[in-house]
Amino acid sequence: MKKRILILLLLVVNYGFSQSVNDYKSVIIPLKFDFTKTENQYRLATLSKFNLSKAGFEAYYTNEAIGEEFNNRCSLLYFDVIKEKSFLTTKLHIVFKDCNEKIIFQSETGISKEKDFQLAYTEALNKAFVSMFALKYKYKGIGTINTQQEVKTGAVPVAIPYKSNNDTIIIDKSNSNLFYAQPITNGFQLVDSSPKVVMKVFKTSNANCYIAVKGNTQGVLIAKDNQWFFEYYQNDSLISEKIEVKF
Repeated sequence: MKKRILILLLLVVNYGFSQSVNDYKSVIIPLKFDFTKTENQYRLATLSKFNLSKAGFEAYYTNEAIGEEFNNRCSLLYFDVIKEKSFLTTKLHIVFKDCNEKIIFQSETGISKEKDFQLAYTEALNKAFVSMFALKYKYKGIGTINTQQEVKTGAVPVAIPYKSNNDTIIIDKSNSNLFYAQPITNGFQLVDSSPKVVMKVFKTSNANCYIAVKGNTQGVLIAKDNQWFFEYYQNDSLISEKIEVKF
């Protein structure tokens, strides 16, 4: 009797996941996962994109351009590969998350006993995808409605710089840009609604201050009065950009 109840619960859970996954057409794949040292190490990103495309998703790397229909980042799924702690075996599982970091689907663990890293990661990842293929994904074509989606008004607010009393140039971009923090090793990458990586920030000993890198500009992301500012020097002037970040 207990066994039947367990099987029923698993079917219900998988059905719920399947229904949720089917609401999404496209998936964003990071080129680097938390446990890897370089982009596409062991070809995990390539293999992930291949399997997701095989399942029927439109799969994109984080650095690829996507269609205007996906301007709302909440219409996208976000893919990740998680490495589990293990001795003498390689264990991986995959997850799909929505724009609010809510897990939509988590696969069963793929296990490999191969000693060669390339073979081990390939085998473990392919096995992790087995339970995803079992969902028999099929896009419903209705889109996903999320209460926290961004609403486009057609008008783009303009950030007007001004000088504070201490000659710091203040630029308020909080109304024109909302960035979403995605965890990376030792910090976060901030992405816009494209989603495009705009900035990377790295942890310091102060929880309210991050080392920040935006293109060729390096500065700090600092919290003041519950607001975030990207501060850096430009032509000997201190620039302070007020931005909105959702961690």
